[in-house]
Amino acid sequence: MKKLGSFIVLLLMLNIPNKMEAQDSNKAKVLVLIHSDNGGTYELAKEIAKGIESDGSVKAVIKQVKQSQNDNLKNIPIASADELPSYDGIAFGSPVYFGNISTGMSEFFSKTVNLWTSHALEGMPAAVFMSAGSGAGKELALQSFWNSLAVHGMILVSNGIRGTESINKAIPQGNSVLGVTTMASLKDVERPTKDERSLAELQGKNFAKVALALKGTFNKKETAAAEKPKDFNTLLKQKNIILPQVPKPAGNYQPYVRSGNLVFINQVALKDGKILNPGKLGVDVNEEQVKEATKATMLNVISVLKEAVGGDLNRVKQCVQLTGIFNTKDDFTKHADLMNIASDLTVEVFGDKGKHARATLGASSIPVNSSVEIQAVFEVE
Repeated sequence: MKKLGSFIVLLLMLNIPNKMEAQDSNKAKVLVLIHSDNGGTYELAKEIAKGIESDGSVKAVIKQVKQSQNDNLKNIPIASADELPSYDGIAFGSPVYFGNISTGMSEFFSKTVNLWTSHALEGMPAAVFMSAGSGAGKELALQSFWNSLAVHGMILVSNGIRGTESINKAIPQGNSVLGVTTMASLKDVERPTKDERSLAELQGKNFAKVALALKGTFNKKETAAAEKPKDFNTLLKQKNIILPQVPKPAGNYQPYVRSGNLVFINQVALKDGKILNPGKLGVDVNEEQVKEATKATMLNVISVLKEAVGGDLNRVKQCVQLTGIFNTKDDFTKHADLMNIASDLTVEVFGDKGKHARATLGASSIPVNSSVEIQAVFEVE
């Protein structure tokens, strides 16, 4: 009997995850999509998400539109435009930029043209919230947010005056009928204030009710498969391309430098802590060995690039330039054949985004006796 009882308990325990998965599948799913510079928008996002999940019927997912340079925001996942139709509602958050939405959020909206032409977001509920600095221009900015969402045919859910009766009227607060804001640059009290956080939670609760009520009433259309970007991280696994660890600098420099949307990378044929096939072509190594070293070098470049985009290679927009430098004798002329290895690998990984301008040249020597060095420039989000 003891064994039978233990077996029944085990079956019940095994069934718990299945029940939890079934419950999760019945929940509405809301994306809280933000661009945050200094963290004010993110703080509101957490309160919005808290309100959304307050009754257990709706799940909130916080993502950002682009990688943040703020250390406190770097681990927030990046959203893609094509995933937006998979949700039951979206709450958008942004800083106020001169009475408008932020540049980062505006750039993200520019990627939603396919969603607009395919009516993919029509009928989906949307809400907005903003980190408003001094508060000047906040209503203009909120309205500009609404304009972009109205063009998509989204159902705009206002915050109304809920919660305003209980806020502290002695200090400026970020209450607005269009969506909650925080007066981020006013340092009279900690921002967001306790009341601004409460308003954001109330906005999340209200939005969750609407999202749950409208769940299943609109078509979750997706863009055509041909228009969907490839998942480059998954592609590496499918092609069994294993990236090495990012090589450590041997001097006073960085593995990469980012300037605006460009990432600059230089690498040599380092593999497992040693230079692969070192020496001069035609003297110490042959062409096949240099090609092998070239592949190892390009893998190092992609590994560094992955670090530069926070681990998400889907943020790579274009390989702009590759320059191959080879340790050769003066009379060698087939540099292009050697560099094709790196170019082919880049296109194999990134497809059309991997097609690039290129230069190849020979050198009398290369640092650490590598047979090849590759300089790369990538455009990223």
